[in-house]
Amino acid sequence: MKKYKLLALALLIGTFGLFASNFENPDVTKKELRNQIVELLQNPNFSIEKEITVTLKFTFNSEGEIVILCPGCENKDIVKYVRENLNYKKFKTPGIKDKIYTIPLTIEAS
Repeated sequence: MKKYKLLALALLIGTFGLFASNFENPDVTKKELRNQIVELLQNPNFSIEKEITVTLKFTFNSEGEIVILCPGCENKDIVKYVRENLNYKKFKTPGIKDKIYTIPLTIEAS
């Protein structure tokens, strides 16, 4: 009987330990992040001949700033534009620190 009580106590402590862990940032949805990125990339300062889809890879640093890992495009104008307008910009609701996010973006022809 002692073994069962000890096992139950160990399970109870283990369960409370899981729930008591401290979560720094709640998981922000990709839709919220996408909306903030689109807001920052609204008016490109160059012309595009055809529609381009870019797979953007990024993460967040400890201050809640976005860090672009890979702009996902070969066009130098687009890479420069994305890095200038997104890299190290403070977000209203940043994602989880050091988690790598991948979001496809479509840049329409103007």
